[in-house]
Amino acid sequence: MNKVHNWSQEKYIRAYHFAAKAHRRQLYPGTGLPYLMHLSFVSMEIIAALAVEEAAHPDLAVQCALLHDVIEDTNIKYEKVEEVFGKEVADGVEALTKNKKIKKAKRLEDSIDRIREQSHEVWMVKLADRISNLQIPPFDWSNEKIKSYWKSSKKIHKNLNSASPYLEKRLQEKIQNYEQYII
Repeated sequence: MNKVHNWSQEKYIRAYHFAAKAHRRQLYPGTGLPYLMHLSFVSMEIIAALAVEEAAHPDLAVQCALLHDVIEDTNIKYEKVEEVFGKEVADGVEALTKNKKIKKAKRLEDSIDRIREQSHEVWMVKLADRISNLQIPPFDWSNEKIKSYWKSSKKIHKNLNSASPYLEKRLQEKIQNYEQYII
């Protein structure tokens, strides 16, 4: 049985506008569509999970879903996110941001470690982000890259799945389906 949503539409709208402005010139890879599509898909996954399970900080999950790439992919800095949305949201977004100062091979492990220091709502965003990304791989990806992405998805699932039974199941299904693209 679905319950009434437990997150603030006003906070959602505020984060959506902020993210739309921050990502306004970016495109969703391989589609030619606005990057905001990806953020909408991630937030949709979060909202679907919140409709069927309890979360201690639902607004944190929704806001981080919309903002999760602003530090990593735009000129927006941690301080601006903190100023507009508060420390908890800024910390969540920062944890979801890849550390480009470390070797690429260590980034996922570092990211998972930093996410695990946050509340489960931030974990949920990483699960939702990977669910959103497990679509048909871009045509220019090698089989090796596809397989690597599949393996990294399994690692995310293994380390963060306890955050949300709903998202855990969705990600598991996506991982299983993605296996068809490995040659």
